[in-house]
Amino acid sequence: MKILARLIVAVALALAARAYAAAPEIAAAKVTWRTATLGTGDNAYPFPIYGNYPLDAAPKTITAAIVIQHGRSRNGDVYFADAEKLLTQSGTDPRTVLVIATQFFATEDIAKVADDAIPLWSRGGWMEGADSIGGTKGVSSFRVYHDLVALLTDRTRFPALRRIVFAGHSAGGQAVHRYAILSRVDEKVRAAGIDLRFVIANPSSYLYFTKDRPQGAGYAPYDSALCPEYNRYKYGFEGRVPYSDGRSADQLFAAYAARDVLYLLGTADNDPNHRALDKRCAAAAQGRTRIERGLSYVRYERWLAAERMATLRHHAYEVIGVSHDQAGMFGSQCGREALFGASGGNSKGAACVAIEK
Repeated sequence: MKILARLIVAVALALAARAYAAAPEIAAAKVTWRTATLGTGDNAYPFPIYGNYPLDAAPKTITAAIVIQHGRSRNGDVYFADAEKLLTQSGTDPRTVLVIATQFFATEDIAKVADDAIPLWSRGGWMEGADSIGGTKGVSSFRVYHDLVALLTDRTRFPALRRIVFAGHSAGGQAVHRYAILSRVDEKVRAAGIDLRFVIANPSSYLYFTKDRPQGAGYAPYDSALCPEYNRYKYGFEGRVPYSDGRSADQLFAAYAARDVLYLLGTADNDPNHRALDKRCAAAAQGRTRIERGLSYVRYERWLAAERMATLRHHAYEVIGVSHDQAGMFGSQCGREALFGASGGNSKGAACVAIEK
C-alpha cells in the first residue's frame, strides 16, 4: 500500500509539473491597450495604444518616443512586447524612452472594441492612409500619426523630448513608408528641435513617384497593358487618399528626400510565394520578392534624386540572414541603433551591411 501511495503521489506531482510547464502564458501578465484621446475639440476621438507609460502621465524625463506599427495581423500587443524587450536589452534608461505600439482595428475586430467611438478601418485601409469606416468615421490612419506627433511635441507633456521614431515591419512598414511620404508635420517638428525618423522594414510594396518601374538594370515606364492599375495608389500616385492634400508627386518627393528615412531589408525575405506577400500585378511590377522590391526601390530613389538634383537623406541596410521576422529585423545591429541610437546595445542581433550607391 505504501508503495502504491508513493506511486500515486509521484504521478500526481509529475502531472502537476507538466501542467505548469505547459501553460506558462496563463500565468504571464497580459498586455492590455489603453485608450488615448487624439485630436482636439470636436475633432477628438479615442484611439487604442499599447505603451510603457500612459500618454497623459508619462515622466517629464522622456527624451525619445518610439512608435512601433504592427502588421496585417493587427497584433499591436506582440509588437509592443518585442519593442519593450529591445529597450531593456539596450540598457537605455527606461525613464527616458516612451515605447508606443499603435493598434488599428478593422471592422471585423468590432467584438474587441468596447468603445463604439474607436475608429475602425477596412482590413487593408489603415496601412494606406484611408479613412475609417466604422466607429468614429472619416479619420485617416495617417491623421492618427499626425495627431500622435502633435501630442508628443506638446512641451507641457514632454518638455525634454528630442527624438521621435516611427518604425514598421511588413504591412506596418507600408504604413510608415507612405506616411513618411505624405506627412505634413516633419519640417515643423524638426524646426522645433525634435528629430523625426522613419524606419521601414520588409514591406510588400512601395509608393513610386513616377510611372517608372524596374526594367533590367534601370527604370522606365511600365507597360500598362500588363497591369492597368500598376500606378494606382498605393503603388503609384493615381487616385491618392485625401490625406495627400493635393500636393504633386514632385513636391512630395522633394520633401521626402530631405527626411530621415532608414530602410531595413532582410536578405532571407526572398520567398516569391510567401503567404503574406502582395502578389497583385501592381506589386509584382516592383519585383518578385520583398528583398528584390526593396533593393529596386532604394536604387530608384537614388536614380530619381540624381535626375532631379535632390539631396537624399535616406539610408538603407541589408539585414543578413533574416527573413520576414519583425523581431529579427528590429533586433538586428542596425535595427537597434535605428530605434535607440548609438547606445542601442548593438553587440547582439543580426549583422547589417549598408547598401551602397
